[in-house]
Amino acid sequence: MSNAFDTLKPGLTIEGTPFSPTRETIRDFCEASLDYNPLHWDDEYMKGDFGRTNFGGIIMHGMNNFGVITKMLTDWLYPLGGMQRRLETRWKIPVKPGDTITPTATVSAVQATKKSRWATLTVQVANQRGEIVAAGEAMVEFPHELGAA
Repeated sequence: MSNAFDTLKPGLTIEGTPFSPTRETIRDFCEASLDYNPLHWDDEYMKGDFGRTNFGGIIMHGMNNFGVITKMLTDWLYPLGGMQRRLETRWKIPVKPGDTITPTATVSAVQATKKSRWATLTVQVANQRGEIVAAGEAMVEFPHELGAA
């Protein structure tokens, strides 16, 4: 049984792997998700305004933020015997090709129950300018018995 849970304290910060979306990775996500919204692949469409907003070009899928957060959580959790159980985020500002985004998480609470052990984390993704592009909360579990999901 892993004792990694016993070392968790509120305030512990985890940093994920930076990701730099390109036009190609954005198009790859269109194909993998079957989401061909022109916001993500059509430069001509993106020359227009959206109400009071003009993105000035294609933007990354918001769900890519889930991917970079999930990679951070699984890279950290699985070697410790933990697993991701819930992730909720809000997209704050668009990410464009050429940006570099980096996910981070901070443990906000830990709780042991009769059935398992849980940690709640505040998660966010920031771009190279320090602007928060996505923010939310994750819940992870460290089962009492490894493999007892």
